[in-house]
Amino acid sequence: MQQSSPDCSHITIRRVRREDAGAFLTLIDALADYEHLDRPDAAARERLIRDGTGEQPRYEAFLAAIDGKDVGYAIIYETYSSFLARPTLYLEDIFVLPEDRGRRAGAALFLHVAALARERDCGRMDWTVLDWNALAQDFYDRLGASWLKEWQLYRLTQNELADLPAPNVHHA
Repeated sequence: MQQSSPDCSHITIRRVRREDAGAFLTLIDALADYEHLDRPDAAARERLIRDGTGEQPRYEAFLAAIDGKDVGYAIIYETYSSFLARPTLYLEDIFVLPEDRGRRAGAALFLHVAALARERDCGRMDWTVLDWNALAQDFYDRLGASWLKEWQLYRLTQNELADLPAPNVHHA
């Protein structure tokens, strides 16, 4: 089903650069507050900027601005599907300040990321949503996204990874 593109002409999207660190980190703090999580500490903040703007970025980030004010961001990176034999564009974060929602910045960010997935010939685009975030779930439903009920997310934290035994294998 082809949907008409929302009018986002009043919004600018740009890739995060090192000089955007302050605005980017402020938005990450706002997401942490929104999700009732701890804000990144000083070391994490340094890694966020280094890993997103260094010589070999580990992720890409984009800022959305309305009338020159940065109101939202998205973080993406690629994974790979062995069954599709194509990259998957993974949307790690998409966030718009609560006071700026309804002004199409979230739609603009999402459509920008989706366009990148198409340009890069990705086989799909994936992301996760917190179970309590009905606002986000409704947004994705309106876009026609599918909720993968049959897939369950698992995680090992950094401490849990450290507790795992080393592999007992021979390396070639």
